[in-house]
Amino acid sequence: MLNTIPSQEELAALVGEPLYDVWKKLCALIEETYDMDRLWGKGGKAWDYEYKYRRGGKTLCALYARENRVGFMIILGKDERAKFEADRENYAKEIQARYDGAKTYHDGKWIMFEPVDTSLFPDFLKLLNIKRRPNRK
Repeated sequence: MLNTIPSQEELAALVGEPLYDVWKKLCALIEETYDMDRLWGKGGKAWDYEYKYRRGGKTLCALYARENRVGFMIILGKDERAKFEADRENYAKEIQARYDGAKTYHDGKWIMFEPVDTSLFPDFLKLLNIKRRPNRK
């Protein structure tokens, strides 16, 4: 866990205003679709901050921040991968390429995106829906 949660100003200064806008819009999209616990953490070796969406001990997704970069990670388990693969042609080529290039671990395929705008958000939502049905509407 993190001792200090970054303020909006600190996060905006870290990632830059355009990416901070992407971060805020992605959070808003997730939060209007899912009622989840939100946890700040250290971003590991590669990132300064991690912002996880969890419920009942299961992580839906996580956002990451570091200088001039924003990350969005979703981990698809075996059954979830099968659902994606059955529908993969309905995803943007960039989503398919990231999926294909993602490393598969014992607990699933860890797919990291680095959005620079909102263009992939509809596909992000489809990926989230594979993991969990929306519980807010």
